[in-house]
Amino acid sequence: MILRSALFLSLLSSAAWSDEIWVTNEKDDTVSVIDVDTLEVIQTYPTGERPRGITFSHDFSRLYICASDSNSVQVMDPNTGEILHDLPSGEDPEQFVLHPDDVHLYIANEDDAITTVVDVETRRVVAQIDVGVEPEGMAVSPDGKIAITTSETTNMAHWIDTETQELFANTLVDSRPRHAEFTRDGKQMWVSSEIGGTVTVFDVETQTEIGKMEFEIAGIHPDRVQPVGFEFSEGDETVFVALGPANHIAAVNAETFEVEDYILVGRRVWHMAFNGDKSQLFTTNGVSGDVTVIDVASREAIKTIKVGRFPWGAAYRPTN
Repeated sequence: MILRSALFLSLLSSAAWSDEIWVTNEKDDTVSVIDVDTLEVIQTYPTGERPRGITFSHDFSRLYICASDSNSVQVMDPNTGEILHDLPSGEDPEQFVLHPDDVHLYIANEDDAITTVVDVETRRVVAQIDVGVEPEGMAVSPDGKIAITTSETTNMAHWIDTETQELFANTLVDSRPRHAEFTRDGKQMWVSSEIGGTVTVFDVETQTEIGKMEFEIAGIHPDRVQPVGFEFSEGDETVFVALGPANHIAAVNAETFEVEDYILVGRRVWHMAFNGDKSQLFTTNGVSGDVTVIDVASREAIKTIKVGRFPWGAAYRPTN
């Protein structure tokens, strides 16, 4: 009896409980699953055509994938890799954001200049909101009251009241805005501008600009410094910004808006995701077809992980 109990405890302690990073591969029509402990790809699942945006439900039981060229948002069971069903996403979904209620998905439809709001439980469209030309970035405030869509050609951030599903403000940003995020306290909203080469910070209460960052890397032409995805560190002290074909991540002081470090990663870095305790940052490098793992404390790249062709989006999943 004692021997059986010891064996059972030993099996428990060695059980394969490990967190994961899920990465969409735009050219392969797949998602790669990276084991956070071993830093290796442990699974690859097929998806619809040109997967880009990726996010989990709040309980991590469902995975949402923007299959852009399939004109759908696919819902996957992350335990099996099975596509359960498609959601009515509108034309060419690229990025999306899940509302804190875990029900309403806000989707940017690049070809139609609209934001589509889908109820993931009823699988029905509940609103379609006219925004600027080529919408891409999506964000939602921590309290769920405001959603943001950025439009690449109109060069605006569009502010949506999530109760009425109507625009209440439009703010100009620099050329080709890509990504948007709220700070954890909901007081600021940040937007990256790929061609403008900047990140702009807005006061949420007044929708006015309060700061702007530019980036300069020795030996790299300014035209190649193109901010796209970014993520806030634990406590929002630092913002890590992907600089596209500059092949670097910028570490920005979130209080002073000053760049503190540049970290060399793979080619054409797009987006990124933290592990569970935000001690490691995983970047998707489109042209080199890999993921760079950054140690956040030292701000150094520690490993490169080969995934599929043109990795684009990334999302974290705890498995225990």
